[in-house]
Amino acid sequence: MISMVDKNLILLRFFRDNESKSSISRSLKISRKTVRRYINEHLDLTKDLPISKSLEEGLTTKPRYSNTGRPKRKLTQEISQEIKLCLKKNQEKLGQGLHKQQMKKIDIHEYLLSKGHEIGYTTVCNYIREFQSKTKEAYIKQVYHPGEICEFDWGEVKIKINGVLKKFNIAVFTSAYSNYRYSKLFSRQDTLAFVQSHIDFFSHTKGVYGEMVYDNMRVAVLKFVGPTEKRATQALLEMSNYYKFKFRFCNIRKGNEKGHVERSVEYVRRKAFCIKDEFYSLERANEHLLDICKELNNKVQQLAQNQSAYNLFEEEKKYLYKTEVPYKCFKEEFSKTDKYATIIVYKNRYSVPDYLVGKLLNIRVFAEKIVVYLNDEIVCRHPRSYAAHSWTIDINHYLTTLKKKPGALKGSLAFDNLSEKTKSIYNQYFLKNTKDFIELLQYLKDKSLNLTQIEKAIQSLQKIAPSSINKDTILAVIDSQKQTLENKSRPAIQGCDSKKELDEIQQYAKKTLEEISQLTH
Repeated sequence: MISMVDKNLILLRFFRDNESKSSISRSLKISRKTVRRYINEHLDLTKDLPISKSLEEGLTTKPRYSNTGRPKRKLTQEISQEIKLCLKKNQEKLGQGLHKQQMKKIDIHEYLLSKGHEIGYTTVCNYIREFQSKTKEAYIKQVYHPGEICEFDWGEVKIKINGVLKKFNIAVFTSAYSNYRYSKLFSRQDTLAFVQSHIDFFSHTKGVYGEMVYDNMRVAVLKFVGPTEKRATQALLEMSNYYKFKFRFCNIRKGNEKGHVERSVEYVRRKAFCIKDEFYSLERANEHLLDICKELNNKVQQLAQNQSAYNLFEEEKKYLYKTEVPYKCFKEEFSKTDKYATIIVYKNRYSVPDYLVGKLLNIRVFAEKIVVYLNDEIVCRHPRSYAAHSWTIDINHYLTTLKKKPGALKGSLAFDNLSEKTKSIYNQYFLKNTKDFIELLQYLKDKSLNLTQIEKAIQSLQKIAPSSINKDTILAVIDSQKQTLENKSRPAIQGCDSKKELDEIQQYAKKTLEEISQLTH
């Protein structure tokens, strides 16, 4: 290939040194035809210019090779038709929602080779790029009104719950007008979670936006009808009818059509879990996520005239559609109680009161809980488990049986599911008197109290009578504490010293404990 230097030497030696074309060809080892062509081109371009200008033009003009008339040897008409056919099939699949099953350039190249065509991968890529070349897409700035549009999308996040790394789905809502954000974690991205996220969001905002915008998620789109029309799922239709909102879907692979929430998913996920990603429970993780959303909503937005999302959302509230009763979404199941007083729901076991053994129960399965019914009356509730073949046990469901079989408590799954503090109380004070421990639990159940009442009572007894901690003394302290709270809640009587009354109650409780202690000894 002739370089710029070679061309300049040819021109300099011919015009300034008056060297012949044959001599230049021999010394530079360039064909006489090439030497003659460059000299003639230069003469044609500079015949009306002085020699100095002619030399300057020759030095600044690069050698050019014409390939306009060169025929494509590999890319024949037949191959072009095959490539166009593959691209047409890709468009058909795109219209059917099968964008993940389209042929890539490498697939088209392998298809052509399987047909016996000899062509390179680069040639195929260049032809497809040229065939599909078009001007860049233009975007149109939109103007949004208060309470008009809200966008929804899913995302994924991995966090540690009680020391175990788990994957959760994060539902994110973003108002198009105020950029107000709300988010919640769910164990699955199914229909129940989809509807429950909307129920929680509308309860949080205390109103419903005029239109919700979704991408082509399977929980919202039932079927693609043609390249642009989509048919909504039954769950979305029912929820839309109840909350009175319109909905629309963005075009396939056009996330920019709901750009607010597309950015919000990444933004909220990063702000919430980039530093803190370990929690005791999913409930605590959701509390943390809601706190982060509150912080983000209170930040000043430069593109909103230095107003926060919360302030703009306050303006939106009066435009939202008000609803009184939250919508309910659940799946109805039936299960017969087995001999362990448990029911099986989606391969997981949940305890029910032991008197229901052998009964057929009705179960309503929600996204986050299950509610068990017998003859349209609620018998128990449990948080929903998404583990495989797990047991969710409440010891209160077995108290009647444990009274008859107290020896079965220590090795039972119900006892194993108790907190470490409760186990420690049993091992320290009731190891030789299991029946009293069971009666203590029965008392808490009957009085709708929790195990923290026992812990507080034991802490008080450790200060007053540490050697006399048993069922009777614990119950006496609980009753004493309950009476004290009732007295505090009563309105003060004129002329009565509340501090004096409280001292008298404490003295009475201490005297009662001493009498019980003497009796037990």
